[in-house]
Amino acid sequence: MPSLEIQIAMRPGGGRVVTLRGAVTLETLFDLQNTLRQEHTDLIIDLSEVPYMDSARLGAILTAYASCQQHGKKFVLTGICSRVMVLLEVTKVKALLPIFDTVDQAEGVSAAKV
Repeated sequence: MPSLEIQIAMRPGGGRVVTLRGAVTLETLFDLQNTLRQEHTDLIIDLSEVPYMDSARLGAILTAYASCQQHGKKFVLTGICSRVMVLLEVTKVKALLPIFDTVDQAEGVSAAKV
């Protein structure tokens, strides 16, 4: 069974960086959804150690994005590998989601700019 490690780091000002390690698939979806629903704060999702994400599970990411938008909070994806980037391009959501190379770059951007 695929495993997904989820690490949450609180940032000054109350934002969260959620670092994912492993494949994001149906088997790991519920843990991911529960983590992303925990609270309405600025959210950076670090995917630098995610080699694969199936298209059905992209919904959890999009739900978190919509929630952040509704509450005026920052939402950013970082560290996307080429395989996940292809998923974002094929599903036409790449242009919708704020994407940065690193967490450090994403932290320097305000909610109003993303």
